[in-house]
Amino acid sequence: MKRTLLSFLAMAAMSATAMAADIKPAIIYDLGGKFDKSFNEAAYGGAEKFKTETGIEYRDFEIANDAQREQALRRFAKDGNNPIVMAGFSWAAALEKVAAEYPDTNFAIIDMVVDKPNVRSVVYKEQEGSYLVGVMAALASKTGTVSFVGGMDIPLIRKFACGYKGGVMATKADAKVLEAMTGTTPDAWNDPVKGGEITKSQIDQGSDVVYAAAGGTGIGVLQAAADAGKLGIGVDSNQNGLQPGKVLTSMLKRVDVAVYNAFMDAKNDSFSYGFNVLGLAEGGVDYAMDDNNAPLVSDEMKAAVEAAKADIIAGKISVHDYMSDNNCPY
Repeated sequence: MKRTLLSFLAMAAMSATAMAADIKPAIIYDLGGKFDKSFNEAAYGGAEKFKTETGIEYRDFEIANDAQREQALRRFAKDGNNPIVMAGFSWAAALEKVAAEYPDTNFAIIDMVVDKPNVRSVVYKEQEGSYLVGVMAALASKTGTVSFVGGMDIPLIRKFACGYKGGVMATKADAKVLEAMTGTTPDAWNDPVKGGEITKSQIDQGSDVVYAAAGGTGIGVLQAAADAGKLGIGVDSNQNGLQPGKVLTSMLKRVDVAVYNAFMDAKNDSFSYGFNVLGLAEGGVDYAMDDNNAPLVSDEMKAAVEAAKADIIAGKISVHDYMSDNNCPY
């Protein structure tokens, strides 16, 4: 009896190992690199969480230029990686081709919709999280002028800017919001020097709170704001610790959740396709509080942000989605 039980346990362990071996997850980052302290690093965090919890290794790759996208994606699919997650909207064209070639492979793309039967498209309500940090910025500003620095000038980043402006103006109707984009090419995601220069220009115009939604470029924005004795607002990952005591908060875009869910769903044989929309109600976006920014956020500010958050989730506040209508009403 004892021998039979031991044999059964050994077989069960072997079976579990075999099932785990069938999962060969992979993630391919966008330009800016795995450790950009922002979007890509959030995606990496989700993959690492999955690995820690399950013991299952994953494969990843950092592209150096746009020309590598299709080649990298096809190589991963050919090697049997499944699921394959792509961080960033710029993967759409490559995925359209490769997903059709590998119909039995599960793909997930973040920040873009690719209508294929084997693709999960994860999009976020960035405007909702940006509205919250806009509320906080308006209350923290002493000059009445705040600002926004975007990365590549695309509708997705305008979506951040519009939501931010909505939160600012709803809190202080006479506030002024300055806006600037870093560039029109993918290089705009990784130009901290230019990000710093734009920030200095905005500060010269009176801004004392600067929100960056610019990938690696945002590192320069937060640095310039801190150097000038002003406040920055981070994005995607919790960037409060990059300039402790000088970052008011960070708009959290939980890219890690999208990656973790894709890997875990594949492991559990429950991978689904089509739209996956993550907003405040779904825990997909939020604002960051920790020891680094706690002294900067008064009880009044926290209460105002929490009230706005509750109203958005309840449907009492509807934050404009720039992707649906390219006219920001604020």
